[in-house]
Amino acid sequence: MENGLSELEGVIKYRLDHQHNEFAADIDISELNAWRSLFYRLRLIGQIAEKYAGLGFGNISRRLVPGGQAFLISGTQTGHLPVLDKQHYALIESASPEHNAIKSRGLSQPSSEALTHASVYQQHPAINAVIHVHCPELWLQTDRLNLAFTAANVPYGTPEMANAVAALFTSGRLQQTGLFSMLGHADGIVGFGETLPEASCLLIEQLAKAMAIEQNRPWL
Repeated sequence: MENGLSELEGVIKYRLDHQHNEFAADIDISELNAWRSLFYRLRLIGQIAEKYAGLGFGNISRRLVPGGQAFLISGTQTGHLPVLDKQHYALIESASPEHNAIKSRGLSQPSSEALTHASVYQQHPAINAVIHVHCPELWLQTDRLNLAFTAANVPYGTPEMANAVAALFTSGRLQQTGLFSMLGHADGIVGFGETLPEASCLLIEQLAKAMAIEQNRPWL
């Protein structure tokens, strides 16, 4: 199926070949789900009526096997749920950012940012976790924190975003910190790492730095 393009948050823009059935019963989501629940409590993943047209935001993923192609990702429009079950995740079996296409299975369709996650995974086999949050504190402090970023004219969930992510890796901007801001995607921040704890702790550390900058504004 192919979904129409839209600038609304949470709308899938890539070509999706999705099999609506359960993935293997022995696939463990417990660690992935625990970190997702934490980011929900921090309001970095979720759904807030007055923001983003009331649609869900943020998503989290991990490779099924370290260094492998397949990865698990939270499903589209699950942001309103405090805790997810297996039915709320999708298994990405293959992804082609250059062809704007994803093949997946699960009882939920994959997140609208699945193509961006796939692009990050393709950059290095040691990257095993990707987290996309919405964090205005971090996003607004992109310059002062010297964060890598994709340009404001690059829309989320598109081959253009995938190309922009690849360009960030090529430029060396992500060698020091596995985190970047999406200036064309309001409040959008992506963190990644070899493990879920590494990617998660990096996001929280950078959020604390952004909050410290805000709290020490000379005019407050």
